[in-house]
Amino acid sequence: MNNIQVNFSIKDLENLTGIKAHTIRIWEKRYNLLAPDRTDTNIRTYSITSLQKLLNISFLNNNGYKVSKIAKLTDEEIPVKVREIASRAKVEDHAINAFKMAMINFDQVLFYNTYNNLIENKTFSDIFYTVFRPLLTEIGLLWQTNTITPAHEHFLSVHIKQKILLNIERLQSLEPKPDSKTYILFLPDNEIHDIGLLFINYQLRSKGFHTIFLGESVPAESLKSVLEFFTNITFITYFTVNPEIEKIPSYIDDFSNLLLKNTSNELFLLGPRLNNLTNLKLPENTVIYKSIEDLIHNL
Repeated sequence: MNNIQVNFSIKDLENLTGIKAHTIRIWEKRYNLLAPDRTDTNIRTYSITSLQKLLNISFLNNNGYKVSKIAKLTDEEIPVKVREIASRAKVEDHAINAFKMAMINFDQVLFYNTYNNLIENKTFSDIFYTVFRPLLTEIGLLWQTNTITPAHEHFLSVHIKQKILLNIERLQSLEPKPDSKTYILFLPDNEIHDIGLLFINYQLRSKGFHTIFLGESVPAESLKSVLEFFTNITFITYFTVNPEIEKIPSYIDDFSNLLLKNTSNELFLLGPRLNNLTNLKLPENTVIYKSIEDLIHNL
């Protein structure tokens, strides 16, 4: 662990571990599992060590250990038992906790050691679906509840993106399938959350498709230039926070008129921004996918 000093409220611990504050208080009183400091106004505060211990307790509890049994273990025995269980149980839960600790401490070594342990037994796609994606969902909620700062979220996102880019780089020299259609991947104006789109690019490249990744905040008008070079194009975009929900229908219609009309081109749409849309009438050659798996499965 590095030397960053971080104190947490009991609500922070609840958000980070999934254990209710009421349960944490009971475990403190009944089993003396944690020893929080208290402010002058008698409010509990917890150290990074307490967070680590509670994450480990949560992991053991989720893997069948009763809290009464965990309470009999010493502080040194708990992480040993976690490593033992993680080696034969659901390793994803342990990895997610380890990545959280890496994020909280801005600990790059812990991030890479955890990833390297995973990649010994899992494919990169498995790691993304079973560890990175649920982790990013949790991190988004933690950021919204002010449990972590944008710096924490960016630390984690940057390191996950580095892993995706590394795996894409390994595929760059592979020739695409003969007569493969071209997939143009881009994010709309003011959209910068590109992890989902990067992973789609990796999945497409791994299957031998021809892709062009244009990245974040690309005006639709500027995409007209690719029509001069390619035919039979499938555009893929991912809406995380943009466009604004009420502007999505007009964005899709304008895009269709600009780049799809009277062509065989298609537009594939994904992202959480689309989840709340109902009764949306899509133009021809436009498809909304609920998940990356759905898109890849239907190619």
